[in-house]
This record gives sequence, structure tokens and C-alpha cells, in this order.
Amino acid sequence: MLVALTARDKPGALDLRLSTREAHVAYLKADGSPVQMAGPLLDAEGQMCGSLIILKVADMAAAQAFAEGDPYAQAGLFESVKLDAWNRVIG
Repeated sequence: MLVALTARDKPGALDLRLSTREAHVAYLKADGSPVQMAGPLLDAEGQMCGSLIILKVADMAAAQAFAEGDPYAQAGLFESVKLDAWNRVIG
């Protein structure tokens, strides 16, 4: 199944995002990663303020485990994380 992971950063957490970014990107690119697409959400000034990740996983429990293992999540970056089943129509 495909799952959209949408995470919003805590206000004022850009420095935490930047200091944790290398570990986060390595986690997304690791062998066996379920990531199909990923990228940062941007605020009105073009600064990173969250994440959108499309996962291909067996079930929602696997998506939850992936989300919890993300270095961003472990560093306490996110104010909220939402997981939604997603259906690719185009692309």
C-alpha cells in the first residue's frame, strides 16, 4: 500500500531541521527503504517547515514504524505527523 506521511515542524525549529538533515536524508535513502518520493514542505518565505514522504509499505503499522524511526522524529522536530493511505492516479 502507499501511504502519505505529512509532518509539520515545530515553530522556530529550522536550526534543528538543518542540523539533523544529513541523518534524515540517509535514513530515507537507506537500502530497503520504503520511500517512493520525498521532499520538504515550504513556508511563504521558501523555508523548510515540514516533510511530505510517500511510502510503499505492507500496512499502516509499517508506515508508523518508519515514521517513528526517522531521525527528524527522534530529534523532536515535528509538531505533528499524519499518515494517510494514498492512491496514485498520475505519475
